[in-house]
Amino acid sequence: MLSRNKFLISVVLLLIMVSFVNLKEAEALDLDEFGSRTLQSGDEGIDVAVLQQKLKQLNYYSGIIDGIYGGGTVEAVKKFQRDNSLKVDGVFGQSSFDLIPELKADLNYNISRDEIILLARIIHGEARGENFRGKVAVGSVILNRIKSNRFPNTIRDVILQKGQFSSLMDGQANYYPGEEELQAARAALLGYDPTLGSIFFYNPDIATNTAWISQRNFVTRIGGHVFLR
Repeated sequence: MLSRNKFLISVVLLLIMVSFVNLKEAEALDLDEFGSRTLQSGDEGIDVAVLQQKLKQLNYYSGIIDGIYGGGTVEAVKKFQRDNSLKVDGVFGQSSFDLIPELKADLNYNISRDEIILLARIIHGEARGENFRGKVAVGSVILNRIKSNRFPNTIRDVILQKGQFSSLMDGQANYYPGEEELQAARAALLGYDPTLGSIFFYNPDIATNTAWISQRNFVTRIGGHVFLR
């Protein structure tokens, strides 16, 4: 009963605290990274996700927008370079940036301000101490669950599903998210997914209930978290 009450109190506090996050911070979409570095095979990040979106809008890229510069992105860049009489090497450098149109980068989900903040809060609670990539990874798991028929289909319902996130039990999700957590939420919503489609994660250093892990497929480890399908 105590555990259940603690969970309910944490949920109520989480929903109340959403109201105190700055609206402009939550709604801003910082794309300053795009154009700040040369992009090439093996890179990943918000800027790669934006590039994939732009190439898709121009009908060069047909793959998923995951923020990872893989073979499909390389081939799309080569097509863009060929059509624009650039050096065809699959590397997106300054000459390519100069010619790509100013197209709008869209979030992959039609969600509310409150849901962005909820996502940032759970990222803060679950990934405190992780680097930016590790924070995006936690957000990506939540979004990947929305796509799965095994979980609820909204950010809010995925986050509030009982027993899924320890930060709702220990109150860590109730702390004010910083700008990095808001940026990580936006990066995940843009399509950056360093987990490669994972729908579970755990910290092997502190996990106590690990019986379920053997039933899942290992995907990758990012920072202190292991990600699984």
